Amino acid sequence: MYVSEPRSLRAGLLFLWTYGIGGAGAIAEQLSLFGSPEPKQALEKPDRSAEQAKPESAPEPVAAYASVVLDIPTRALSEPFAYGIPRSLANEAQIGSTVLVHFGNRAAAGYIVDIAPELGDLQGNITLDTARIKPIETILSKPLFGAESARIARWMSREYVATLSECLRLFLPPGGSPRVVKGDDGVWTVERPAVKPIQNRWVMLTPEGFDYTPPKTAVRQRQLIEALQCGPVTTRDLNLLYNSMSATIKALEKRGVVVVEERRAWRGCSEQTTLSSASGKAPVSLTNGQQQALAQIERARLDAHGDVVLVDGVTGSGKTEVYLQAIERVLAQGRTACVLVPEISLTAQTVGRFRSRFGETVAVFHSRLSAGERLDQWDMVASGAARVVVGARSALFLPLRHLQLIVVDEEHDASYKQADPAPRYNARDCAVVMARLWGGRTLLGSATPSLETWVNAGSGKYGLASLTERYGDARPPEIFVSDTIRAAKRGERHAHFNKLLLDKMEAALGRGEQVMLFQNRRGFAPYVECSECGWTARCPHCNVTLTYHKGGGKLVCHYCGYTAPVPAKCPSCKVTDVVPRGFGTEKVEEEIARLFPAARVARLDRDSVTSERAFNAIIADFEARKTDILVGTQMITKGFDFGGVSLVGILNADNLLNNPDFRAAERAFQLMTQVGGRAGRRSAVRTAGRW
Repeated sequence: MYVSEPRSLRAGLLFLWTYGIGGAGAIAEQLSLFGSPEPKQALEKPDRSAEQAKPESAPEPVAAYASVVLDIPTRALSEPFAYGIPRSLANEAQIGSTVLVHFGNRAAAGYIVDIAPELGDLQGNITLDTARIKPIETILSKPLFGAESARIARWMSREYVATLSECLRLFLPPGGSPRVVKGDDGVWTVERPAVKPIQNRWVMLTPEGFDYTPPKTAVRQRQLIEALQCGPVTTRDLNLLYNSMSATIKALEKRGVVVVEERRAWRGCSEQTTLSSASGKAPVSLTNGQQQALAQIERARLDAHGDVVLVDGVTGSGKTEVYLQAIERVLAQGRTACVLVPEISLTAQTVGRFRSRFGETVAVFHSRLSAGERLDQWDMVASGAARVVVGARSALFLPLRHLQLIVVDEEHDASYKQADPAPRYNARDCAVVMARLWGGRTLLGSATPSLETWVNAGSGKYGLASLTERYGDARPPEIFVSDTIRAAKRGERHAHFNKLLLDKMEAALGRGEQVMLFQNRRGFAPYVECSECGWTARCPHCNVTLTYHKGGGKLVCHYCGYTAPVPAKCPSCKVTDVVPRGFGTEKVEEEIARLFPAARVARLDRDSVTSERAFNAIIADFEARKTDILVGTQMITKGFDFGGVSLVGILNADNLLNNPDFRAAERAFQLMTQVGGRAGRRSAVRTAGRW
């Protein structure tokens, strides 16, 4: 009887016959079973005598060896790989160059992080066989970072348990990892970001143009020459001043009166602020504390061992002036400096101070810049046009040449720690290591240093410069503690405010002074709850309570951004409405406006600040005293210098101590001290600030 075996069984029997019985000859037979169009004779072993007679091209001699970090996002490659540098590429291959190599069966881009004449001199490649080393195919770009940056990336990879490619990406131009693309002509190239640099057309007078006299009827020519007498002007500005000037420019260019040049435009340099606190005009004299701090910094420079100096100054003591004076000395020596600030919101104010002192040599870098602005600021630093960089933690990795000084303002701030994505680095610690490798100095400034920094300063590991007095005649704030529970028992509690705070606010407003209220929670209420069954709205992704935002009429997760409408009835018992519990900045603003109807109230938090322009408008109005009371989150606690503020209120301060964080007590002290330091910063205020 015939039984047809299943296809899988036939395949299994065929495989067994081919490799277990048929041997090498059966393999050719097996190939023919899969529809090979070749005749059986073609599968026989060919005669290679003719091929052996042909001379094979010898591989190009290797001039040196390189450690290459492959940038393959889908592969977690933690270590570099060794490749040979052909003699034809020896002059082009440098540390930081992007190269094309073959990794397995694919072409990949990589970065050279080390070069050595012998394979054994490369780190970790002592036992490799030179015969197995593949050559670098081609150089794709000029060096994007130097040997020091490669060493820092290696340290970060070990310290923060990240791949070396993830650490090196911090030093690359903005725009993401490069992609290697093979063109129609077979040439491999690096695909650049979609953002392209832009050029400005500048018009200027030639030497002959200064002596040129236009005809009396040529009014446009006279206007153009008068505009150019003071120096080159862009065609855009000329067209804005005199409508269309294109025809006039072309006519005078043909006569040799003017010349038009294209120059790279640096986007991101037009940030302007009207804040008076953004002025960096040098004072007539320094305080004794500032002079001692500069002397300590100078000793660190002379040591040239990458010394770290902690500038421990009370709020309003003039730490920023110490930074400015130290940077002036660095620039005078032909070196560069980097200034880190903890919050993106502070960069406009800080950049204003530094640009008023150092002009257009200051670059700014943070994540809220557009892709084109980030690219231009990176190129501005790489070209040497910028000698001072101000920005958030990512500004530390810009390609500054001859870096001599790194300033970490408010060094205790938690925002210097990168949370996501990898590498999860601490910019303060990276700054210390970077300065040591460059032989420069690190200034850590804070009125409330972190405990680890304070211990290092106390043990002599870091230098210490103390500023114990406020600048000028300003006095430190007087502190009042108001017990909320006792105030409620005595009937002295109105809404979420104690009578003591309301009385102080009324007195300050009556004197024409300003008030700041700090509540470290945005939104209207931290959560909503059913008063009948106790149901609370929670995020389906994070399992945390959703914050009620009254302005948008929605519930928001502050972790993942999930939003949901406010339910009309409790989804669980369907009996009663849900009730907001607790209070955030929205509710504080609403209640303060009700209690002080004549006062002008504004709110500064992430919800009210949708753009940098909106942020600057709120701050400018408060400084110009168009706003009487400013309610805000941590955005109002650091760096601001408002002369009219005499009272700061910290609401629900106990919550700062009860956060699920082992640093809760330390950070509560830092926050309360920093926000309290916004009060009484001018001697013109008649009474000392209170909080």
